[in-house]
Amino acid sequence: MTTTSIEELFAHNREWAQQVERERPGFFTGLMAQQKPKYMWIGCSDSRVPANQITGLEPGEVFVHRNVANVVVSSDLNCLSTIQYAVDQLHVEHLMVVGHYGCGGVQAALEDARVGLADNWIRHVKDVRDKHQSLLAGLSPQWRLDALCELNAIEQVVNVAQSTVMRDAWARGEKVQLHGWCYSLKNGLITNLQMTVPGTGGLEQVHAEAVKMVAARARN
Repeated sequence: MTTTSIEELFAHNREWAQQVERERPGFFTGLMAQQKPKYMWIGCSDSRVPANQITGLEPGEVFVHRNVANVVVSSDLNCLSTIQYAVDQLHVEHLMVVGHYGCGGVQAALEDARVGLADNWIRHVKDVRDKHQSLLAGLSPQWRLDALCELNAIEQVVNVAQSTVMRDAWARGEKVQLHGWCYSLKNGLITNLQMTVPGTGGLEQVHAEAVKMVAARARN
C-alpha cells in the first residue's frame, strides 16, 4: 500500500510537470534562472495551509518557513536563518506571519493538552496564552481558540520585529514590512489582523491596537 501511494506521487508529478510545460512552455527554465520573491510566509506546518495556493502566487514568488503553530523565537536558528536569508539576500518586501483558526498546536496550548515532544515547542504558545489570560478569560469558550490563534500570530510578529535579524536589516535601510494574518479553513479566507509593522518605530501602539481588535472580533 505504501509503495503504491509513493509511486502514485511520482506519477502525479510527471503528469503535473508535463501539463505545466504544455500550457506554459519554458516555465521551468525561467523558474530555474532566478528567485526574486517579494514575500516571505511564516506559517503553520498544517498540511491544509499551503502558502502559494492561498495567496494565488506562483512558485518562486513566496519564500516559506513553516513550523508547528507558526512560532518565531530567538532560540530557533532555523527560523531566524531563513528570515535573514529572505531579508538580506532575497530582499523580500513583506514578511507575513500567518496563523490559522483551529490550529492543533494552539488548541493544545489553550487546553494544556499533552502531545509529546512538541509540548516543549508549544510552551511558546502557552506564553502567549498566559500573557493574554485576562482577555481570553473574558470570552465565551467557543471564541477562545480563534482569539488565541490570532493573538499568537500577533505576538510572533512582535518576536520577528524584535529579533536581531530584523533590527539590523531595518538599521541598514531594508524596506521590509511585517504583517500578522490568520487563515480560515472554513472558507479559505485570510483575516488581516492589522498587525503591520513597517520598521522599528511604533511597535507598541500597533500591537495594542491589534490586540484590541482581537477582543472586539471575539465579542461580536
